Amino acid sequence: MRFVTASPEIKIQENIPLAPLTTLKVGGPARFYTRPTSEEEIADAFDHALRYGLDVFVLGGGSNILVSDRGFDGLVIHVGLKGIFADGPRITANAGEDWDSLVMYCVDRELAGVECLSGIPGFVGGTPVQNVGAYGQEVSESIVSVRCFDRESCSVVDLANSDCGFKYRTSIFNSTEIGRYVVLSVKYELIKNGEPKIAYKDLREHFGEHRPTLLETRNAVIEIRRKKSMVIDEGDPNSRSAGSFFKNPIVERSQYDSIASASDDPVPHFPADDDRVKVPAAWLIERSGFHKGYRVGNAGISTKHSLALVNLGGASAAEIIALKEKIQHAVNEKFDIILQPEPIFVGFE
Repeated sequence: MRFVTASPEIKIQENIPLAPLTTLKVGGPARFYTRPTSEEEIADAFDHALRYGLDVFVLGGGSNILVSDRGFDGLVIHVGLKGIFADGPRITANAGEDWDSLVMYCVDRELAGVECLSGIPGFVGGTPVQNVGAYGQEVSESIVSVRCFDRESCSVVDLANSDCGFKYRTSIFNSTEIGRYVVLSVKYELIKNGEPKIAYKDLREHFGEHRPTLLETRNAVIEIRRKKSMVIDEGDPNSRSAGSFFKNPIVERSQYDSIASASDDPVPHFPADDDRVKVPAAWLIERSGFHKGYRVGNAGISTKHSLALVNLGGASAAEIIALKEKIQHAVNEKFDIILQPEPIFVGFE
């Protein structure tokens, strides 16, 4: 079956493999696929899906998703909006821009605020969705507003930072309003000639007493990430992943105290909100019996980073899910904590 599209500018393709469009390289095809390159084409694509009763999945850089083995039985809208626009320290980037290229763009112009987010794969449009963060910095710290297509009103809206509900790895885009908004562009307020944010332990140890530049900070972050195979490298099988597969859980202080009292080793933790603490998921996973390099079939844990589940070659989505559930069960049994996955699951019931 072939459709007549809502606009002659919209090109719909059939049975397009999705695995090559993701960093995990796992999953089946999209029944229908389109790659709009303008806001108008985005609207037309959704109109097309509505007209023909198709489910929709919006795909960005493919760095934070797991596609089911059967694929997606609907229309995949692969955002292709490009462009970066500068107005002094205010930078607007369209959703289809490569995120790390935007970070480099800012660092080159001595604009501070995103330097610790270097090396993160994916598109600009995905960063506000999960409030991407790393090495003590979150993207919400510099976001002014997010321009979106509102699927409810079929209109373009601009949401201020305060409208987005940013919290740790969370926003309205992946929680209370999940599925409603499609990010079209993001506006950032950066700091001209600002100091880099050296808050994370790895960075403090790396630089010691040295006061680094933004570029030195960016290079250090990429170096640290590369050692953990958290930078996309076709020659490194450990980078066939969706990045950190689990969120670091935030627990009540009393629960942390209970874990700490039962542990022979110091339990790493970081302050969170309302007298709660964040406990590294990697520490919980390793203390639950899973080591770097652990594998189940063609799925495994990275040999360099226990938070990354990797495709060791020919892995199925079912194998990734089986490993995920095995880890979750073990951590829950030992610590009474249910680890929450970070990736979006596509095409699962």
